[in-house]
This record gives sequence, C-alpha cells and structure tokens, in this order.
Amino acid sequence: MDFEHIVEKNTEYNQSIVQNGVSQNDELVVGYKETEDLLQDAILIIDKAKEVAYQAVNVALIQRNWLLGHRIDVEILHGEQRADYGEAVINKLALDLTSHYGKGFDASNLYKFLQFSRLFPEILDAARLKSLSLTWSHYRSLLRVDNKGARDWYLKEAASQMWSTRTLDRNIASQYYFRLLKSQDKQAVEDEMKQKTKSFQNDKLEFVKNPVVAEFLGLSLNSSFVETELESAIISNLQQFLLELGKGFSFVARQKLVRTEKRNYYIDLVFYNYILKCFVLFDLKTDTISHQDVGQMDMYVRMFDEQMKGESDNPTIGIVLSSDTDADIAKYSVLHDNDHLFQAKYMLYMPSEEELRKEIEQQKEVFRLQHLDN
Repeated sequence: MDFEHIVEKNTEYNQSIVQNGVSQNDELVVGYKETEDLLQDAILIIDKAKEVAYQAVNVALIQRNWLLGHRIDVEILHGEQRADYGEAVINKLALDLTSHYGKGFDASNLYKFLQFSRLFPEILDAARLKSLSLTWSHYRSLLRVDNKGARDWYLKEAASQMWSTRTLDRNIASQYYFRLLKSQDKQAVEDEMKQKTKSFQNDKLEFVKNPVVAEFLGLSLNSSFVETELESAIISNLQQFLLELGKGFSFVARQKLVRTEKRNYYIDLVFYNYILKCFVLFDLKTDTISHQDVGQMDMYVRMFDEQMKGESDNPTIGIVLSSDTDADIAKYSVLHDNDHLFQAKYMLYMPSEEELRKEIEQQKEVFRLQHLDN
C-alpha cells in the first residue's frame, strides 16, 4: 500500500462519517436524554463530552504516528539500506522536528512510530478506524511485545475486553498471555487478573491525565513530582544493582554535596572502585541525555578530583544515565588524558551499557506498576 493511497483512503473515511450535517461521531448529541436530576445530567454531559473529544484526538494521534512512521520507512527503503543510514535519517529528522515543534519527536519516539507502521500495516483501513477502541498508549505498550502471537492476542483481548492502558501494561509485564498458555486452570488465572486490575478498569476517564495526549495538543503537565519520585526509585535500585553486579564497587554517598565558593552541587551516587582505584560518579536524568548533562558531569568530575581525590587515586569517572533509553544511555567522561586506560577497564569492571539500560527500563516498569493508582 503506497503513501498516496493511504492518504486517499483516509480522506474517504473522514468524508463518509458526515451525513445530513451531523457527524456519526456526535454521540454527545445523539445519545443525550434528559432526566429529572440536573446534577446527574450535567455530569453525564461533561463526561461524555470528554470521552467523545478524546476519541477524536486519539484517532488523529494514531493516524499521525502511523503516517510519520510509514514516511520514515519509505525514506529509509528508498535510500541506502544500511542500519547506520536509517539511524542517520531518524536522528536528523528528530533534531529538525524538535527544533520546529519541541517535545514529542525525539529519536526514541520516531523509532516507535516506524515500528508501529511496520507491525500494524493495516491500521489505517477505514473498517479498523471506524471501530477503533484502542489508544496510542495501548499500541505503544504493544510495541514492547516481541512475540507476534502474544502481541496479536493482547491486541484482540484489549479491544474486545475494553482493557484500559493500565490493565494492558500490567498484563504484559506479568506475562499474562504465557501464564494462560501454561496453566491448566485458565479460569483461575483470568479471575486473578480481573481482580488485580479491577481498580484500573473503573477509571473510565484515565485519558484526561494522559501526558501523551496533552503533549499532542500542545499542553503541559506538571510532572516534576512524579519525575522526582521516579528518579529516587531508580537511584535506590541502581545503588544495589551496582553493588551486586559491578566488580569492586564500594558505596560512598548518595546526593553527595560538593561545594564551591558560589553554590552547592549534589551528585546522585558516588562509589569507589577499588579495582580501578578511583571514584565513580553517577548522575541520573529523567529525560533524554543532552550535551549540557555531559558538560555538567565534566564539571562534577573536575570538582571531585580537586576536592576529594587522594594522591594514590586514579582520575574520577563520571557517568550520566538517562531514563529515556537511546544510544546515549551511558556516557562517561574521564579527564586528565587517561581515557584510553579507563575505556579498557570500563567494560571489564563495570556493568555494560546494555546492562545499565535494562536495569533502568526494569525499574521504570516497576515504578509504573506500583504507582498506577496515584
């Protein structure tokens, strides 16, 4: 299916849902029935209006993301079919779109759009759009499911059983599909799932708090409190993770205070590695890593070397970790011209970038499941 044909079919669908001047999606008007209870009628009108508005936004969001992913795919296929070429295309487009629109179009999201168009090639068919019940958040969760059989099953069940996004996330994370396959008492597994997700299903207007939709509409949400909690949770688990997996680590401090004449600075985690014979600083960012973050870590390393490093210690290692996983998930800056020495030892005595990436993603998922009701 070529790009022009997709747009044409989508236009036909949008035109076909308008009849006699009243859209078939005007459920707010068609379904309205007046009762004797003013408050109850007002509540129903307001809630239904939110639901109808969100459905319209949801369809547009899914269309946009699929079309962007498809267009990127066409660009890659028409160009040099090499992995590095595709990466270069996405990275450049991410920079250009972010400069033009701001948040929402980093390389990580563009890869999701590309994956979405490839895994769900028929999603823009009129028949599917007409009965579209899943949101972009649902599809984004489904992208994490590598097994096609499991992914198709979660898709079908989420639509037919009207699972909320939170229910789908919980079922994917708990391997619900595979547990059902292996269980001899499937009803018991299903009953347990329904009981544990009952509160998720009761929140019919959960989309009102959906940051993806707010971002799509150009709105902003105050997420500083949630990000602070997330950062604290990851740091707590990362501390234990490094002590268990990393070789030679000894914990020194958390939120280590480093003073200058003008201000105070706090470093998330400080360890001493007795194999490398140096301090190792970790700084966690809850958004995509930036050059400013690496520059800040360089400053931390210089300050730490000046104030804390002993004469027999090797130069300090600084590592910036981003909770938004991408190719830059682990960046380390080693000063004083000893980078070759520590590049060799980094992989030998410290967790690899992939291990750090998986640990952060796992802790993000645990945090999400533990804080769904908040």
